[in-house]
Amino acid sequence: MTDHHHDHGDPSHSHEAEERWKHDGVRVIKGDRLDSNTAQTPGMFRQAAINHARVGAQKIWAGTVSIQANAKTGVHHHGELESVIFVVRGRARMRWGDHLEYVAEAGPGDFIYVPPYVPHQEINASPDEPLECVLVRSDNEAVVVNITDIDPVETPEEIYWVDPIHKQP
Repeated sequence: MTDHHHDHGDPSHSHEAEERWKHDGVRVIKGDRLDSNTAQTPGMFRQAAINHARVGAQKIWAGTVSIQANAKTGVHHHGELESVIFVVRGRARMRWGDHLEYVAEAGPGDFIYVPPYVPHQEINASPDEPLECVLVRSDNEAVVVNITDIDPVETPEEIYWVDPIHKQP
């Protein structure tokens, strides 16, 4: 049996330390308290749950994205970032490769991993239902590099997802 000795004279156990951990320790972000003050694009609605501004996160971004029926992005990659997409509802189609020659679909409960620098196109495969996902990125910076010299297999919307992240080609 271990004897746990607590020295109340130790500054690490001060009231200030307790207050710091109370407010800077584990954080719960309620689903109805997500922040839509993020880059928005036509056809998509993003909300941040975890980022630097909200919780002080240094190396990760997490939030939700809802993608309208039949919507799709242009071809892009996210630089050094790794992305994980968890499909909550709907049907996601991903195309990737130098010529978007590869394709995979994911449904509710499936995870999608997008490695750094992989050219890809994100598509809501449903013609009439929204796609709802949880998105996690390996950094707080929203890096998007649009690729204009690849013709996407599935032509993006005529209204491009244009914002500080997704520039019009």
